Amino acid sequence: MKQPVISIVTICYNSASGIEETIRSVLSQDYPHKDYVIIDGGSTDGTQQIVEKYRAQLGYFRSEPDEGISDAFNKGVAAAKGDLIVMINSDDKMLPGALRAVAEAYDGRTDVYRGNVVIVNEKSNFRGREVPSMKFPLAPLRIHCAHQGTFITPGAYERYGGYDKKFRYMMDFDLLTRFYQRGASFKYVDTDIAEFRLGGVSGAAYHKKKYDILHVVTNNGGGRVRAYLYYIYMVLYDALRHLIMGLFGIDTLKRLHYGKFKPSGKSSDRA
Repeated sequence: MKQPVISIVTICYNSASGIEETIRSVLSQDYPHKDYVIIDGGSTDGTQQIVEKYRAQLGYFRSEPDEGISDAFNKGVAAAKGDLIVMINSDDKMLPGALRAVAEAYDGRTDVYRGNVVIVNEKSNFRGREVPSMKFPLAPLRIHCAHQGTFITPGAYERYGGYDKKFRYMMDFDLLTRFYQRGASFKYVDTDIAEFRLGGVSGAAYHKKKYDILHVVTNNGGGRVRAYLYYIYMVLYDALRHLIMGLFGIDTLKRLHYGKFKPSGKSSDRA
């Protein structure tokens, strides 16, 4: 099996404070067959000037206003030239050896390859490992879908579609649910791919995600009753989560969920 070209897509907007660390983490990967795509939403804070420093090492760079995260993701997919495509946002950091590990797992048949993502809370120094879900049933009670560890073939995007621009928060959850429900094949890669810093749109309260939660279900074959029951469950879970964090500390549930982080550890507890 040939070594695949791997496209890394970074979307950003006014990300001058963190974009350079992201870029360096990608360009320093010890894997020669990489294609780095940066999609900027028309930044005005110096982000573009930072990206320009690395322009010669990029496969593609574009800066213009967009319609949101999903639109930027879709632009990145369209510009990518690789056999696999992964999204590493401007607040994320790709970990050493990630691309080589995925390339070794590449078989030319699987649609989606998923590795671990290290969850980081810089304010509390919390670190935990998210082992990815490999099944995406409708209205799951627990799911791990961090896109930073997800590598998708261009053919899968062509067959199952891209990111829904109507989604503001859960576009990766919707995409992976659609892929799974329509028969895409998934493969687990037991390595740490990237660091994901808590915050941003992913941390928004669930009541703000009503459209996304309902339509993850209804867009993928579920009825409205199931969708609303799922929404109620998610809002109640969110309220309980915030109550526990208020009483016992912000990282209480994360520590119970992820356990003690071991940098060189392997995990097989896949949902």
